[in-house]
Amino acid sequence: QGQLVESGGGLVQPGGSRRLSCAASGSIFRITYMGWYRQAPGKQRELVAGIASGDYTNYADSVKGRFTISRDNAKNTVILQMNSLKPEDAAVYYCYVESRTSSGRTTHDWGQGTQVTVSS
Repeated sequence: QGQLVESGGGLVQPGGSRRLSCAASGSIFRITYMGWYRQAPGKQRELVAGIASGDYTNYADSVKGRFTISRDNAKNTVILQMNSLKPEDAAVYYCYVESRTSSGRTTHDWGQGTQVTVSS
């Protein structure tokens, strides 16, 4: 049981950069995994990047070398730095968090999504 607040979406030109952030709050104690997903019109939601407790990261092939995911456990925040944006990156980006409550229960939370538009 937690709440995720995403920010950073908006309009960016092709080749530009954008920084998305997701802050988790509520009934969480320790975050074990954080990730960013995206869904473009007419397409399935897909994993963009994820980061686990030990700072292990993984990226979709389409964003490798352009996007960087990072986390700040003290602030319960995950960041997605998006560089060299392409029109095909335009989508609604969703934050996902897996966490443990103080009692040890695992929770799964999704953000409401933030729109990223890539256009000149």
